[in-house]
Amino acid sequence: MLSLELSTSLFFWLLSLLFLLILNSKSIFTTFFSSNKSPEIPKSYPLVGSFPAFYANRHQFIQWTSDLVTSTPTSTVVLNCSLGRRQVITANPSNVQHILKSHFHIYQKGDMARTLLWDLLGDGIFNADGENWKFQRQVASHEFNTKSLPKFIETVADTELSDRLTPIFSAAAANKTVLDLQDILQRFGFDNICKIAFGHDPAYLLPSLPQEKFALAFENAARISGERFGEFHPLIWKIKRVLNIGSEKQMRIAVNEVREFAKEIVKEKKQELGEKSSLESVDLLSRFLSSGHSHENFIIDIVISFILAGRDTTSAALIWFFLLVSKHPNVENEILKEINDKSEDATFEEVKDMVYTHAALSESMRLYPPVPADGKEAIDDDVLPDGTVIKKGTRVAYHIYAMGRSEKLWGSDWAEFRPERWLEMRDAAAGKWSFVARDPYTYPVFQEGPRICLGKEMAFLQMKRVVTGVLRRFRIVPAFEERIEPVFIAPLSSKMKGGFPVRIEERV
Repeated sequence: MLSLELSTSLFFWLLSLLFLLILNSKSIFTTFFSSNKSPEIPKSYPLVGSFPAFYANRHQFIQWTSDLVTSTPTSTVVLNCSLGRRQVITANPSNVQHILKSHFHIYQKGDMARTLLWDLLGDGIFNADGENWKFQRQVASHEFNTKSLPKFIETVADTELSDRLTPIFSAAAANKTVLDLQDILQRFGFDNICKIAFGHDPAYLLPSLPQEKFALAFENAARISGERFGEFHPLIWKIKRVLNIGSEKQMRIAVNEVREFAKEIVKEKKQELGEKSSLESVDLLSRFLSSGHSHENFIIDIVISFILAGRDTTSAALIWFFLLVSKHPNVENEILKEINDKSEDATFEEVKDMVYTHAALSESMRLYPPVPADGKEAIDDDVLPDGTVIKKGTRVAYHIYAMGRSEKLWGSDWAEFRPERWLEMRDAAAGKWSFVARDPYTYPVFQEGPRICLGKEMAFLQMKRVVTGVLRRFRIVPAFEERIEPVFIAPLSSKMKGGFPVRIEERV
C-alpha cells in the first residue's frame, strides 16, 4: 500500500502529467524519459513549465544546467518552473559582479531559500538578510580577525591529522585495505569544525569509524534540506511537514537532535565561562558568548551555520584534489618538492607560503567547486548587464561549476588540470613561483562582495595542512571498479556519488 507521502507527491505529479499528455503526449514522453543531453533550452508547458526536463535530469542537474549556460551566447538561461515561477541561471562574470556587489541590495537570500533552510539554520548568518545579516556579519568578522584564531585552527587541524588521520592511513597501508576517502575526510572535517565552532570533539574520526549521533543527525538534516530544492513545488514538502510524514518526519527528528545537542553544548559552555575569570577557550562559541552575545537561539543558529559551512566544503575540495593529483604525477611531484622544502613541523607562515599547492587547490576547485551554484532572490525589478530582464521575486543563480568549465573564461584548455595557470615565475633560476589570483567574479568559489566567505583563509590553511601531512608520507591511489568513473553530485555541497574508494601506499 502506498504511503501517504508518496500519494501526496503523486497527486501533484500525475495531475500535471495528465495535463501535459493531453497537450502533446509524444513530446512529453520524449522529454521525460530522455536524459536530455542536448544543451537546447528545455521546452516549457502550461502549469508545470520545464519540470519534465528537470525531472529527467535530476541525477545530473549540475552538469545539465552547466551545459545549458555555457552553450548560450550570454552564458545565461531563463528556465520556466512550475506554476509560473522563473529561474535565471548565469555563468557571466559581469552578471555575477552585478548580483554579488554592485546590486547586492537587490539580490537577497529571499523568502524561498530562507524557508527551505529555516528548520536547520534558523536565522543564522547564511540564512539571514538585511539588518539581521549585517549584525551577524559584524560579530563574526570581528571574531575571525583575531590573531589567536588562525593558531587555534592550525592546532586543531594538526592534532586531528597526527592523532587520527595518519594512524588510519598507516593501518590501511599496512593491511592493504580500501578506504572510502570521502567518508574519512568528511569525518575529519566534522571533528575539525565542531572543535573550532563549539570547542567540542565529537570523535567522529576514530579508527572504529563510529556512527556518532550528532554527526548523523546533521547529515540527515543537511541532505533533506537540499532535497527540498528539487521538489516539484514547495507545497509538497510543506504538506509532508504539516502531516509529519516521510522525509519531513525524518527532518523533524534530525533537526531536533541537532538543536538539542547544540543547546546542551551552549549551556555547558556558559557554565564553564561563568566559572573562569578570563577567556581560555578560543572556539567561536566561547568568543561569541564572551563578547556579550548570549541569546540562546542567536548563538545556536550562528554556530550551526558555521558547522554547515565548514563541515563538507574543505572535505569536498580535498576529495577532488586528491583524485586529480593522483592522475597527474607531474603535479604531485611539484607539490612534493614544495612539501619537502618545509620542515615536518612547518609553521603557519611556511604553509601559507606554499604557492604551488595553493595553485593546485585553486585549480581543483575551479573544476570541482565545493558549492557548485548559489542562488539569490530579486526583491525588486532589475536588468542584468547582459540584458536579461529580472522581475521581482525571480530566483537568480550564478553557476560556479559552469564558470570553471567555460572556454570563454579559461580558454581552449579549460578541461586540463593545470595549476600553472595560476602562477607566474618569480625567480627562474631558483624555480620560485608567485601566485596570481583571478578575477573573483570569474572565480566566485568563495563568493565575493559583502558576503565573501569569512573562512576562506581558514579553509586554505586547513587544506594545506592536510595535503602536507598526507602527501609527505602517503600516496593516494584511486580504487574504483573497472570502467567506473566518479560522478559529481551536489545535494548542498559537492560530493562523489557512492564515495571515493582508495588504497593508501606508504612512501619509501
